[in-house]
Order: sequence, then structure tokens, then C-alpha cells
Amino acid sequence: MALFIIFVLLFLSKEATGATFTFINRCDFTVWPGILASSGSAILDSTGFELTKGSSRSFQAPTGWSGRFWGRTGCNFDEAGHGSCATGDCGSGEMECNGAGATPPATLAEFTLGSGTQDFYDVSLVDGYNLPMFVEVSGGSGECARTGCAADLNRRCPAELRADSGYACKSACEAFGSPEYCCRGEYNTPAACKPSMYSQMFKSACPKSYSYAYDDATSTFTCTGADYTITFCPNVPSLKSSNGDPNAKGTGTIETEPNPEPMQTAALASSWLANLATGDSTRTHLPSPLQSAFVMAVSLLFPFLWL
Repeated sequence: MALFIIFVLLFLSKEATGATFTFINRCDFTVWPGILASSGSAILDSTGFELTKGSSRSFQAPTGWSGRFWGRTGCNFDEAGHGSCATGDCGSGEMECNGAGATPPATLAEFTLGSGTQDFYDVSLVDGYNLPMFVEVSGGSGECARTGCAADLNRRCPAELRADSGYACKSACEAFGSPEYCCRGEYNTPAACKPSMYSQMFKSACPKSYSYAYDDATSTFTCTGADYTITFCPNVPSLKSSNGDPNAKGTGTIETEPNPEPMQTAALASSWLANLATGDSTRTHLPSPLQSAFVMAVSLLFPFLWL
């Protein structure tokens, strides 16, 4: 009986304290994580901070907290903390994001703690991609699966999705703004908004991450009473760059893992569509209007090809 009471007290104590989030930087350069709490959620101890190569930092979040995390790169802040970042910038003009979210493209980790006793979490590429990121769970009960995107999508990014800096990959919604890609207007339901070729490319590389707005079935995970570790560049060394700067140019190299679903490109070696499907980032020209129309048609027909 005494052991049962102790167990109940420990469980209630964990429910009351929420979860601990630990951020780890395994990149070969500094990352500046950003934190955005949802409306009505408590503000954590920081909304943006510096995380040097190999370092970690933890935060406590109460039950009921919800929000998102992301990594900023190529940042330049002065001693007073004023500055900006090349990717994932929150637009606050400071290291602290102060209630502002990430400017796309950015890889996002999203959490809702203690919703009906369960935590819900995911890693999302809906707003694009800038860094490899993984979420791992410690303690807790239930499914509690690890999730994230360890692939280097910047190397696979088609030219039409590539950010101006070259160190981030836009979503099709961000790049083109059309309702079909953004799941808006008449496409704002799961039945109407289907995965595009671009989101399929993201999903192929990162099967557990959100690739478009209605990618819930394989991308949302649950756990109860757990703590979470968010790791940037989980495969060491997943990214290397000159002088620890992901935006530097010089002798630095970027290492990437092989595509988990190799395409059959022999017969289509010179095909524009093959280049798109494999994420060939060597293309320097945008698709013609006819090619864009073709991609849209294939995207809309894609779900029916499996029937």
C-alpha cells in the first residue's frame, strides 16, 4: 500500500511540474534556438538563446504548455543582444524572440503538454527546412516515439524552393503561394488538399515529419509524463562548415546521408521531372509555365495512382 501511495504521489508530482525540454547542439557551428509559446501559455525562461557547438541547455515547462521550437543559423548579435539571423530569424531584432515566430523556411518542433493527460508533439517541415532536428523522449508512458528529420534537405532542395541564402529550403506553399500547396480556400480540407510532389520529396527523406498541412496520420506522436530532448544535427557530423559558420564559404563541406528511397533515374537521366523528383539542387533555372502546370497536374493525380 505504501509503495502504491508513493507511486501515485510521484505521478501527480510529474503531472504538476510538466516537462523538461533539453536542447543539444551537435552541429559543427553555433545554433540560436527560438521559442514561441502559444497564446495563453506560460513564457519559458528564455525565448531565444545561443547554443554553441556541443553544448546543451534545459528548460522547465508546466503542464498545459504549448508552443514551438526551432534553430536559427548564421546569426550576428552584438554585446547587447541586438542583431539578426540568416535562417529562422524571428524578426525581433534581438537574440530573444519576445513572442515572435520563425521566419520561414525553418524546421519546427511543436508541443502541447498534458492535453487530456497526453502530450502531443511533432517535427514539421510545413514551413520549410533549415536544420536537421530530432525529438527524443525520456521516461513517460505510451507510444513515446522519437521523431524528426535527420536528412540534409538543403542539399536536395530544388532550385525553385531554395532560399536566397542557399542554406534553407522553402515549402511549396512559401515558394508559390497557391491554394493547392497551402491548403487554403477550397483546398482547406484533408479530402481536397493532397500531398504535392514537393511534399512527397520531403516525406521520402523524413518519413516521420509533417510534410504538408494534413500530414497528421504519420507525423503526430503522443506520450504521457515524459521529458524531451531536442537535438540539432542529430547525426554527427551531419553538417560541417567553414569556421563553424553554416553560411560561410570556403573549404567547409556538408556531409549528407543517402536518399532513403532511391529513385529510378536511369531512364529519366536527362528529364526535368527526374531532376525535380530526386531533389537535384544543381539546376539553376526555374521551371517553365508548362512544366509548372505539369507538376500541378501530377500532384493532384498522385493520390489516385495508388488506387
